[in-house]
Amino acid sequence: MNSPAVTPAPLQLVLGEEELLIERTIRAALDTARLADSSADLTRLRVADLTAPELAELVSPSLFAEGRVIVLDSAHEATQDIAALVISYAKAPADGIVLVVVHNGGGRKAGKDIVAALRKAGAVVTDCPKITKSAEREAFVRNEIRHAGGKTDPAAVAALIDSVGSDLRELAAAAAQLVADTGGAVTEEAVRRYHRGRADVTGFAVAEKAITGDVAGAMEALRWAMQLGVPHVLVADALADAVRTVARVAGAGRADPFRLAGELGMPAWKVKKALTQARGWKPAGLAIAMRAVAEVNADVKGVAADADYALERAILRLARAHRHD
Repeated sequence: MNSPAVTPAPLQLVLGEEELLIERTIRAALDTARLADSSADLTRLRVADLTAPELAELVSPSLFAEGRVIVLDSAHEATQDIAALVISYAKAPADGIVLVVVHNGGGRKAGKDIVAALRKAGAVVTDCPKITKSAEREAFVRNEIRHAGGKTDPAAVAALIDSVGSDLRELAAAAAQLVADTGGAVTEEAVRRYHRGRADVTGFAVAEKAITGDVAGAMEALRWAMQLGVPHVLVADALADAVRTVARVAGAGRADPFRLAGELGMPAWKVKKALTQARGWKPAGLAIAMRAVAEVNADVKGVAADADYALERAILRLARAHRHD
């Protein structure tokens, strides 16, 4: 059922590299498109993986003008022919299509030309700059709590960052859960109490079980994580991080963890843990695991109809990969 009162912006430009903010912007674009046309679907592709004819077909108007959201990732990698097509399309967008272009703000001239053309065409621009400074992270947490309907103070914000770390998805999930659990009053004491009780139900807890082939443990941790509202994307990212870390450490061979930490740019504790987790993994199995986590990452970002099932399937695939000779 369509709603003619809702008209999504046909051109949208997302600038920056903060993945969580980018994902939220894309989700908002899709949600708005589905208010106008409930059958609107999402197509998301990296610019470097597209040819000009493929892109031309994607943005061609359909006979019945069905709703579509087309996301072009990494537009800073665009070639001249792709850029020319996007620039031409921006001058006369097709009905029913929402084109979302994601650009990191740098890159080659062709990509910058796309940014300039979209701005000139009146695209809705959303800035998603990388959050790296402590003050920016604190502001992010305060805003997450406020948007969830809660109130907080500097001590509670500091405690939350201290407990969770710098990962924005972890911080966002924790902030939302705290607001729900406390009735909106997020205090330092509430943060400490919450994290004493929830330390074992994060995406990383699922990944630590899955990477060692502990299917039962990983499934149990996943069920708890889903019940507590941990975002699917966060779990998928944790699985990918675990596989990549094990692959890098395994590929470096056996060596002193502190030396490896310097070579790989990882904390020594993470290298030590990965050395233990790498036992039993073979190169062929790791290759399968890398494909599995790449696919589940796409699944939870809109490809799969059931994100819970996609994560369960990924855990089973990692277990089979772990046993692969």
